[in-house]
Parts: sequence; structure tokens; C-alpha cells
Amino acid sequence: MSLTQLSASISSSSSAFLGQQSTNSRTSKFSVSVRRNLICKCVAAASPHTEKAAYTTMVSRNANMAKLEAGYLFPEINRRKLAHLQKYPDAQVISLGIGDTTEPIPEVITSAMAERSRALSTLEGYSGYGAEQGEKKLRAAIASTYYGDLGIEDSDIFVSDGAKCDISRLQLLFGANVSIAVQDPSYPAYVDSGVILGQTGQFDKDVEKYGNIEYMRCNPENGFFPDLSSTPKTDVIFFCSPNNPTGAAATREQLTQLVKFAKKNGSIIVYDSAYGMYIADDSPRSIYEIPGAKEVAIETSSFSKYAGFTGVRLGWTVVPKELLFSDGFPVAKDFNRIVCTCFNGASNISQAGGLACLSPEGLKAMRDVIGFYKENTEIIMDTFNSLGFNVFGGKNAPYVWVHFPGQSSWDVFAEILEKTHVVTTPGSGFGPGGEGFVRVSSFGHRANVLEAAKRFIQLYK
Repeated sequence: MSLTQLSASISSSSSAFLGQQSTNSRTSKFSVSVRRNLICKCVAAASPHTEKAAYTTMVSRNANMAKLEAGYLFPEINRRKLAHLQKYPDAQVISLGIGDTTEPIPEVITSAMAERSRALSTLEGYSGYGAEQGEKKLRAAIASTYYGDLGIEDSDIFVSDGAKCDISRLQLLFGANVSIAVQDPSYPAYVDSGVILGQTGQFDKDVEKYGNIEYMRCNPENGFFPDLSSTPKTDVIFFCSPNNPTGAAATREQLTQLVKFAKKNGSIIVYDSAYGMYIADDSPRSIYEIPGAKEVAIETSSFSKYAGFTGVRLGWTVVPKELLFSDGFPVAKDFNRIVCTCFNGASNISQAGGLACLSPEGLKAMRDVIGFYKENTEIIMDTFNSLGFNVFGGKNAPYVWVHFPGQSSWDVFAEILEKTHVVTTPGSGFGPGGEGFVRVSSFGHRANVLEAAKRFIQLYK
């Protein structure tokens, strides 16, 4: 991609601003009565539409919900995007913030879903409730495609409606009395689900952290891998590679350290491999490539960012039979009970699509889609590199992690949105370790990514 092309001027419409809007204030009405002792008493006039107090139940609110600091990150970004559109209704807003796929699902996959859907209208093809753990053919295909000779069997795999949903089910499995560690920065669902379940203390605004969570700082100085020698023991370790938001993929040596650390402390690793197919180098795509990992690790993954299933919803979690609780009880048996209690199984139509994804034609189609997004990533990285920024990620992930030293992430987010009409994601939304960074997603139509690159150049050249 030529940087000359990227430096083309932004159209005048994308830099227009609206004038200030006037605001109206409502004036309260008062009546004044004067007594003989010359004391004045102000009494608010009764409103003709006085509202009755809302009825309340006797049920107390879950105190853990009150601990949550503001709203979940991505709905908050969408709220700010909508507010911006109200302010600039004619602006061409480009979203490179929330990691939502944009390219059509390959036809080889949608055709399989359509066929399964049509079959449901026939006596021969109709099916109702399926196995909560997923259809056996799909579980076997996932095991053979992603775990080959790693010793993972189809019975170790639980098909679901996505990795995010499974993270909450895993938290329910662990309960409120465990201690957890997370990468800092990391995907906010790990922390927020822990808060809701009662695993954490209150939020400390001075340090931007919840009590009773170990935040494992991952930054450029330590290669985005935590210093395990100074990390306290916790029961559960959430670890994502390639990481969301930094885009960093852990090396084989680093993951070997992590597995040894978990074994030493008797911890369980929840390994999020949702971006494994984006890895371009020899970094492990699964934690089970590391010897001993089956005794300490659960792995969760998804078709969302591979096949464009963010709306279709299909993922899986691997719980090896070798993984045991402290009393020797198999973790998989308890997770199976959680799944059977809380979930009726993934859609049979979605599972037909998942099976098509893992056919030779489907795998090629997914790799083509991933290749398209990685080309977008190169455009974004080239743009910020040409402007002199320190840029991380991108190589093994669909996210670019841009450093704005000394600046507030939310302030940078607001400036970019205000001046370029491009939505990004503030790094501090992923934890205190993300302050001073902004995540730029490569999920977007090519024309929009090129236009966004031009606007970035116009803003920062």
C-alpha cells in the first residue's frame, strides 16, 4: 500500500463541524406568602402532573452489580458513537473500535446453514433439542482440526454460543470464593464477570483496579508477557493469546513458563485462543501444544473472528479429562453440569455452519477472510508507523495497539472521533495497563480502512 495514496486529503465533508447548540433551561415557579412577623417563606408551586413514587419490590439488589464501574466498555463506545452522530448527522463515521467483523460469511458456509434450515421444515430433517455439549460430528471436527495430535478428544469439547458466554459459565463453575489473575490490559469480560459473581473487592479509583484481582502488567518493556516471578499465587489465571487488545502472541517459551507457574501454584489457566488462526509465526495456537497443559488449562475459542460468526454465534471450550479439582473431582464433569443447567445447546443451524467451516473448502474460505483483515492491519500499521508512532500488535492479530505517551486514552479516543469521525477503542478500557494506548481494529471494509488512514494522516502529519 503506497503511503502517497494514504496521504490524500480528507473530503471537506468529513472535517465539517456544527455550530454551538443553544440550550433552554426550565424556570421553577414559586409562590410567596408574607406573615406579619416579616418572615418570607418560599413554597414550590404544586405541579399539575405530580408523579407518584415508583413501586419497589422487597428484593435487594445484588451488591456485586453495584461494584461495577460505569457500563461495559463496548456499549459505552457505541453510546458515544451515537451521540457523535447526533452532533454531526451528515458525518461519515467509520468504526474501527468494537471488534465486529464486516465481511460476508463465505457462501460454502451459509449454504450449509441454509440447507439445514430448509431441512427443518421437513419431517425427515426436523430436529428439536440437541445435545447440550454439541453435535458429535462438530465436536470431532473441532478436535481433529485444531488439536490434531495434541491428545484432545471430541468428548473434551463443549460447543457453545461463543467464547464470551463460556467465560461467564466458567466463572459460575469456579464460584465466588476463588482468586483470579488477568493480563493487564485484557478483555474486560474476565474482570466484569468476576465482579458480578463476587470474586472481587470494591473498585479503587486511585489505581483503577478492583480489590482481590491480580493485574499482571503486560507492556512493551516486558514483551507483553507478565513477570511471573513477582506474580502472587491465584486460583485462576485468565490468559489470552494473541492478546486482545495488544495483539501480542505469547511464544512457546513464555507459555511453557506459564504452564509451569500454574502447576507450581496449583492454579487453573483459562486460555482464550479466539484469535489463534491469525498467528503468522511459530507461536503456539493452542495452550495444549505445551507439555503438561492438559493438567492445568481450559481453552476457549470461537468462530466469530474466523468465519464472521459474531452474529451467528458459535464457539467451543475444551476441558480435558486430565484437569482435576483439589479433591480429585474432574473439572469437566462439573462444567458439563453447568452447561446442562444453563444452556440448551448451540443452534443446530449454527452448528451446520461450523461443520462447513471445518471442511477443506470452509477452511480455505476462512483463511481468505482472515487474510483480508490482515491486509487491513498492514494498512493501519503502515499509517501510524509513517506518522512516527510506536505501534504494536498487528502481526498475529486483527488489532493494532498505538502508543500515545502522556495522554489519556479516552481523551485520544475523543479527539480522533471529533476530528476524524473514526471510532477507536481507548486502551484504559481494558485495564489500567492500557492507559496511554488506543486499539485500532482491522475489522472494516477496505474503502473505509483506506479512508480512515487518510484521516489519521490529516490529523497527525
